Amino acid sequence: VSLQRVGGGCGPLFFLSETAPTSAYSSPARSLGDTGITPLSPSHIVNDTDSNVSEQQSFLVVVAIDFGTTSSGYAYSFTKEPECIHVMRRWEGGDPGVSNQKTPTTILLTPERKFHSFGYAARDFYHDLDPNEAKQWLYLEKFKMKLHTTGDLTMDTDLTAANGKKVKALEIFAYALQYFKEQALKELSDQAGSEFENSDVRWVITVPAIWKQPAKQFMRQAAYQAGLASPENSEQLIIALEPEAASIYCRKLRLHQMIELSSKAAVNGYSGSDTVGAGFTQAKEHIRRNRQSRTFLVENVIGEIWSELEEGDKYLVVDSGGGTVDLTVHQIRLPEGHLKELYKATGGPYGSLGVDYEFEKLLCKIFGEDFIEQFKIKRPAAWVDLMIAFESRKRAAAPDRTNPLNITLPFSFIDYYKKFRGHSVEHALRKSNVDFVKWSSQGMLRMSPDAMNALFKPTIDSIIEHLRDLFQKPEVSTVKFLFLVGGFAEAPLLQQAVQAAFGDKCRIIIPQDVGLTILKGAVLFGLDPAVIKVRRSPLTYGVGVLNRYVEGKHPPEKLLVKDGTRWCTDVFDKFISADQSVALGELVKRSYTPAKPSQLVIVINIYSSEHDDVSFITDPGVKKCGTLRLDLTGTSGTAVPARREIQTLMQFGDTEIKATAIDIATSKSVKVGIDFLNY
Repeated sequence: VSLQRVGGGCGPLFFLSETAPTSAYSSPARSLGDTGITPLSPSHIVNDTDSNVSEQQSFLVVVAIDFGTTSSGYAYSFTKEPECIHVMRRWEGGDPGVSNQKTPTTILLTPERKFHSFGYAARDFYHDLDPNEAKQWLYLEKFKMKLHTTGDLTMDTDLTAANGKKVKALEIFAYALQYFKEQALKELSDQAGSEFENSDVRWVITVPAIWKQPAKQFMRQAAYQAGLASPENSEQLIIALEPEAASIYCRKLRLHQMIELSSKAAVNGYSGSDTVGAGFTQAKEHIRRNRQSRTFLVENVIGEIWSELEEGDKYLVVDSGGGTVDLTVHQIRLPEGHLKELYKATGGPYGSLGVDYEFEKLLCKIFGEDFIEQFKIKRPAAWVDLMIAFESRKRAAAPDRTNPLNITLPFSFIDYYKKFRGHSVEHALRKSNVDFVKWSSQGMLRMSPDAMNALFKPTIDSIIEHLRDLFQKPEVSTVKFLFLVGGFAEAPLLQQAVQAAFGDKCRIIIPQDVGLTILKGAVLFGLDPAVIKVRRSPLTYGVGVLNRYVEGKHPPEKLLVKDGTRWCTDVFDKFISADQSVALGELVKRSYTPAKPSQLVIVINIYSSEHDDVSFITDPGVKKCGTLRLDLTGTSGTAVPARREIQTLMQFGDTEIKATAIDIATSKSVKVGIDFLNY
């Protein structure tokens, strides 16, 4: 189906054909009907701020879910006392050496594929199963990365459980969100002393800014399936971008709530020359003392650091988590201190998982890849145990560490290795020529600090290199502050590397409860979604049209002759370009009129692309992502003006995009959310 833009005496003219394209690359306009529409007005952008006011619902509470690659959690705030943010209650379980308010993102399904448990409970139950029984159960962890790494994500994308069986990703995400929903509602009801309904809650789910649109939409679909909101009531759920949430929280920071890593100035009595370690130890003490309290007061003021920022100042949020690192550049807009995204989010899969992969590679080097692969399949629970043991040692890594780190090998690892290879683990270590790793008589792998640091190196190098590239960009070169947030920001090795590379360029700030920064910021965002004012469009959007064919300008294979007129088919008519600034709620409006008054169905196809130099809807990378179908049958009785106006609007800015077509004469309208999963 395509619109046609036509030159002529009455300004450009649009035609519309009635057959839908079978594939993105066939020419949708080949089989033109003789229906057409013509623009009544040039396209223009309307800043429509009123449209948002009407749909403000009143929610009693905002609950934000930080659905992380390695760990997850939720926090909430009652709209009557927005200065109090409550972090979820302590969960059962927990690991030695890993103290946090979040729970591992792990999920366990019964052999019948029914939801069984989540978090520590899932992990501990799975671990206690008999190895033969465990093979029947479906255990999943670190599955969020699949949404980032899958190129052609659909509602049917699969995940692989630890036992090798496949399950639908949408189901797993929905189960996890449903679990959070139940936990949060239960806690709210206990607190309030009366039953809390889902309709009282505005939900916020955080996703990495560098995720592509299909992954963001996938999260929303999973939330609908979990019953957090519904397509009819979509405002109840906000999909927030992780670095934006972090940014909102960082604005509220007081000096005693952060640690400064740069040599530029002394903050709360630590001079830059103190080791990073010392400042952090004091801060950790402070956190430990406050750990009992799960309620954080966010003073309704702009934090001290923030008050040093002036209109137009820029800062960089580096959000380093388990799976991805997200880099976002924001600029302050006064007087309200609204944020403007200056440079579209960049980053990549450089989260702390990279360190786990390096450890796995090291094990393969020592014990053989064939053994590790077999061990993971045959003893999945013991493999999980080994990675937990590694996790707690990973957190003990530090630049100035001198004593070795010991990692306990599960008994079944030692046992299974002997069966598999016919010699001992100790023997394997001796002959592996991996210098830094020794066997200790207590049944442990003993790693020198250098060996551990080497496991961090590739991931940290990728992050630093990415930041270096970013600092080359003119928009970024004058950044005043760099906020280091996310779970991986707790790693002293990463802190030191960032400080060494960029400490002379800008001030480097780490919020104290760095792992909870995003969660708290997401709650603040849910309380006041208007705080982010300008985003960069991640994609180019437009509709398929036809233009008058111009010899020498248009490719001959696009020529279509109809009733003696020569058309160029498949032209991509842009609404907005990739990386263009879009204000929240901004509308792009176009008006058309059917050239043939008897035409009763109008179909407009919407396309997107990551490139901004798109000419045709058949160009590589162009994807169809929406269809507006306006049916005007049954409206003949109304007095229809000779030139019927069809208005097309696209509203940008939220993580969702909505398109609308309106027949002005009858006020008949049709709405569609841009859809990246079903085309």
